[in-house]
Amino acid sequence: MNINIANPLSDSRWDELVARHPRASAFHTRGWLEALVRTHGYEPLVLTSARPGEPMQEGIVLCRVSSWITGTRLVSLPFADHCEPLLDPMDDSREFSSWLRTECDRQRWRYVELRPMSWKESSDGILKSSCSYCFHTLNLSPSVEQIFRTLHRDSVQRRILRAGKLGITYEIGRSPQLQSEFYRLVRMTRRRQRLIPQPRIWFRNLVEYIGKDLQIRLARKDGVGIAAMLTLQHRSRIIYKYGCSDERSHHLGGVPFLFWRLIEESKALGMEEIDLGRSDLDNEGLIRFKDRFGTRKQSLTYFRYSPTTRRDAESSWGLRAARQIFSVLPEIVSPAAGRILYRHIG
Repeated sequence: MNINIANPLSDSRWDELVARHPRASAFHTRGWLEALVRTHGYEPLVLTSARPGEPMQEGIVLCRVSSWITGTRLVSLPFADHCEPLLDPMDDSREFSSWLRTECDRQRWRYVELRPMSWKESSDGILKSSCSYCFHTLNLSPSVEQIFRTLHRDSVQRRILRAGKLGITYEIGRSPQLQSEFYRLVRMTRRRQRLIPQPRIWFRNLVEYIGKDLQIRLARKDGVGIAAMLTLQHRSRIIYKYGCSDERSHHLGGVPFLFWRLIEESKALGMEEIDLGRSDLDNEGLIRFKDRFGTRKQSLTYFRYSPTTRRDAESSWGLRAARQIFSVLPEIVSPAAGRILYRHIG
């Protein structure tokens, strides 16, 4: 097999493949890729067996990330919780893995990383499991009433009902005002978690390039935003990508209230599943929170090829050190720190 390289931002064959492939997600779409390029300057590419002008039957989309902190590498895809190789049949994976290894060695990249939903470590051992996460999905095939009954009675059901009684209001859309309220809560949440906030331009670019398939949901109490979430839609799946809140208002039930509105609206749209994303295995609180929504839990494993373990470890150490330094900066400069650091994370 000959591996060819295509540009997913200019080659309409990639859009056509994403539109029809059963394993494609919002992370494969042109909108997500455009936001990555516009915000961080990454270089997207698609590996495919299709020659120029031929229909594209399969492909793996990646981004080339260049960084003086973490080195140059190929990632599929930066900031995506998962990104399936769109291969049919999966037997083709060995040819693509071999190409990635050869090119990684030739270009002296730090590593190549794939983030598939389902992938078996190949017998040739080129791409090896590197890190694992907990991944949650919610099946929307039951009725709304049935789904509500599966929610945890004390932590979710009662808080949803309490939010209604307390007069929590709700807004959905992509307006500049909603974006500002959302980002204010993002900064509060990241500060609470001692993490650097994503640059604001990242969310602006997501809104601009993903368009109607992106929604911001905001819960207010007395006109003030207390919780928000950003979701992505692709065909019959909704992805809960970002969530944030004001810790001082957690007792009002704004977060469960938003999730319930998301469930109701997704059902009304005929969606089949809500993707609640990945959780670090040591984040027991987040895992427990997602468990309480009657979700299905599974393991999500990333696969990586790295020419030398030492260099890979050095890049990880550099990124951890930078994160630690930036995380203790004063609140007023944290957005600037996010603009500087986030392009190195990917």
